[in-house]
Amino acid sequence: MRIVVVGLSHRTAPVHVREKLSIQDHAVEGAIAQLGQLPHVEEVAILSTCNRLEIYAAVRECQQGVREVSQFLAERGGLPLSQLRRHLFVLLHQDATRHLMRVSAGLDSLVLGEGQILAQVKHGHKLAQKHKGLGRLLDRLFKQALAAGKRVRSETNIGTGAMSISSAAVELAQTQVPDLGRCRIAIIGAGKMARLLVQHLLSKGATQIAIVNRSRQRANELAAQFPAANLQLCELSELIEVVATSDIAFTSTAASEPLLDRAKIEAALAPDCRLLLCDIAVPRNVSEDVGELPQVDAFNVDDLKAVVAKNAESRRQMAREAEVLLEEEVRAYELWQRSLDAVPTISCLREKVETIREQELEKALSRLGTEFAEKHKETIEALTRGIVNKILHEPMVELRAQQDIEMRRRTLQSLQLLFKLDVSEQQYG
Repeated sequence: MRIVVVGLSHRTAPVHVREKLSIQDHAVEGAIAQLGQLPHVEEVAILSTCNRLEIYAAVRECQQGVREVSQFLAERGGLPLSQLRRHLFVLLHQDATRHLMRVSAGLDSLVLGEGQILAQVKHGHKLAQKHKGLGRLLDRLFKQALAAGKRVRSETNIGTGAMSISSAAVELAQTQVPDLGRCRIAIIGAGKMARLLVQHLLSKGATQIAIVNRSRQRANELAAQFPAANLQLCELSELIEVVATSDIAFTSTAASEPLLDRAKIEAALAPDCRLLLCDIAVPRNVSEDVGELPQVDAFNVDDLKAVVAKNAESRRQMAREAEVLLEEEVRAYELWQRSLDAVPTISCLREKVETIREQELEKALSRLGTEFAEKHKETIEALTRGIVNKILHEPMVELRAQQDIEMRRRTLQSLQLLFKLDVSEQQYG
């Protein structure tokens, strides 16, 4: 079994491609079930965010597994594989392991060191657990990646002062409209990104903020976190009216189809009014044709790269420190994974030795007589079990820790030959 990752990200694919393949939470169960039925895929987990869609899989054969997962993505996105392939990246074995560690630590994010990705990796792990996608390899990998992400943030300064997608969106808006305090601002959505938008807008002096959301309860919960801000809460039915009377609007909902298009805005927006639209959702909440309106400046998540670049240079040294820590985590996972190769042989050897111990113990007790055997059986059994465990302990520890793959293979073959072990029926424990 080997680990592969097949996916696309802000580095390899524009937003109009990423949104075609985005897998929302409600669709994860079906996607995992479909991937799990592929002939060469044994385990699967999905990481889907506004900047990436990545399929992690434990496969029996890498080339076939990658081909099957790639075909799944092409069919899901409604794109020919020949067209999609230029946007996909494929990583195998240790490179796949390292990639998830880097993602979890925020080193592969659009915003270097951003903290939200750690929660997204944790969420992806929970969904894969819930929908029975994980086995031993991926469960351990995600847990170690989460631990690695936390370690990087606690042992380096990579997360200190890091930008987020939301803060970058606010900075982008400020480059277009410097005085946010005089602007009427609308936020469509009331999730984590919306909360961060409110937080950053308030820090920049914004005072007129309206929240438009489908769920009134979530909007109320968001407003409760900023009691002094006097946020205006609006129903989704008021969306067009609120946007048309705003100077700036941010969209960050999980809707699978655009909420705003050219026809709706053109009908509601006064000819002499200008509107700045910043869409940080994937799939996009704002249709591409909105940018054709002369009085609308429309931006999406890919337009944040220039803003983020200004913040990146000062963080590169911190990233180099983080990479050193991650290599330790990668080696630890690889060592654990390689140790699994020895499990069937170790289990088989233990079973054989235990069978011999039990047989010889019964012979000895029968010779000692019933009265002696009943009185001392537990002591003699503990003695023989202790001898067996002590004899096997150091060789087994050494075998698990052996890092030379070829030497380990030869050692395992020698053990199987010398002790006449049949490991074909053994499973990883």
